[in-house]
Amino acid sequence: MFGNLGQLTNLLRNAGAMKENMQRMQAEMKAARFTGDAGAEQVVATVDGTGELISLKIDPNLVTSGDREMIEDLTVAAVRAAVSRSREEMKARLQEVTGGLDLGGMMDMIQ
Repeated sequence: MFGNLGQLTNLLRNAGAMKENMQRMQAEMKAARFTGDAGAEQVVATVDGTGELISLKIDPNLVTSGDREMIEDLTVAAVRAAVSRSREEMKARLQEVTGGLDLGGMMDMIQ
């Protein structure tokens, strides 16, 4: 029941340093780029570390095929893959900043 109490106490003791580390991590994540692709790289999405879409590239051959539904599906899949990579990196970096303390639902507040 009190397994994380020691970690929480340590976290509170080091709150100032953790705040600085968190701000630095957020700036690094904003500058980071993560890509996801779909359809054998026919669609490639790039997001930053906050999950914001930075660019979307669609193979011209896919566009000329005229298959609108496929383009839509591949676009969604590529963006989801990029966002997933971004979230995984954010989660890993957050674990570093908090010293491994499991913050549960706090991750949702950052994204």
